[in-house]
Amino acid sequence: MTPKGYAFIHPLLGHNDICAGYLLEYAPDTAPAETEGYLFEHPQFGEFDHRHPWFVPATPLEPAHPERIIATFQSGKAENTCELEAGLRQAKRKLALVTSPINKLPATGTWDNLLITISQARTQPPFTLHGLSTRTLIIATSLQNHNDREWALANACTLSTGEYLMTRSASGKKSDTTRQKMLKLLALIAQDADTGELDEIFRQETKLSYSLLRLVNSAAIAPRTPITSFTQAINLLGRRQLERWLQLLIYADPENGNQPNPLLYKAAVRGRLMELLAPRLQPQPELPNLADSAFMIGCFSLLDVLLNISMPEILQQLPLATSMNDALAHHAGPAGKLLLALEAMDRRNLAVAGQLLGELALDPAHILDAQMQALSWAGRIHA
Repeated sequence: MTPKGYAFIHPLLGHNDICAGYLLEYAPDTAPAETEGYLFEHPQFGEFDHRHPWFVPATPLEPAHPERIIATFQSGKAENTCELEAGLRQAKRKLALVTSPINKLPATGTWDNLLITISQARTQPPFTLHGLSTRTLIIATSLQNHNDREWALANACTLSTGEYLMTRSASGKKSDTTRQKMLKLLALIAQDADTGELDEIFRQETKLSYSLLRLVNSAAIAPRTPITSFTQAINLLGRRQLERWLQLLIYADPENGNQPNPLLYKAAVRGRLMELLAPRLQPQPELPNLADSAFMIGCFSLLDVLLNISMPEILQQLPLATSMNDALAHHAGPAGKLLLALEAMDRRNLAVAGQLLGELALDPAHILDAQMQALSWAGRIHA
């Protein structure tokens, strides 16, 4: 069974900013049953952390489906009282309610999980969510900025969607010197500088060395022998792979290597999606080394958020090909349009994402496959 419409998997972040669950949503006119059957049987589904719940629109669930699959029902819709809900309750499956502003919140304990938009949550009387959370897991959705995220964490929301990650922090944090040196390092690699020039940067900036070694020794690579030096990293990984890890390294927190940065996870997912999907575009983007350039475009597309400076200013410091610059700065060309579709996905603008992917003639099954691969890979890095 293959999906006949676009499905989108949204990571849900926990209190520690690490992915702790997933929300499955659909573009308009998508048949859920076909998509979910394909998803649950996907060979990579079993690779995901079995502790993480998957919230999916309510469809019949087979007894063989994992317990972490949680059916979600829309508040106020007539079908919520149908045999499907009764059958799932009788089977003692955990269920989730997606709230609606025009309906009252359910009584405590009525539902195992509650998905509520941050705008509706903010209108509730004080301590309402705290009371519900004693017997219900609360998931905040549609967080538009970092203030929304902070409010959700302070008001009993265990999980939340990540739209706020695409916005700059209100604190107006300046780009630090370590990351400025990282940009210089990326520019040197793009110009195929020799190893000595690269090594000099790492000798000057020990934080970068530490972060790089943590990253390349992650579960995503899992080398047989731990990599302990920059030179060893080059010898074992090669320049091409090292460049990829350096692109992600800029998102690591140089001040606290043990504190995960959700932007690193987001950049890894977006870069991998671009790498997997760009070669399927027709006509193919005019990019040098298509897959590698596509990964770089996806990874670098969040630099303006990370560094809190404009994308044109960043691109002035990086000697990228004109086609890559145009894709990042203006969403030009097929690669730029694909990036625009992925950005719409991340903002949960499903109609726009579905329309753009349709215009690019990308098959729904390929989109779902790419998401599964990208999320699995990024999860191993972030862990």
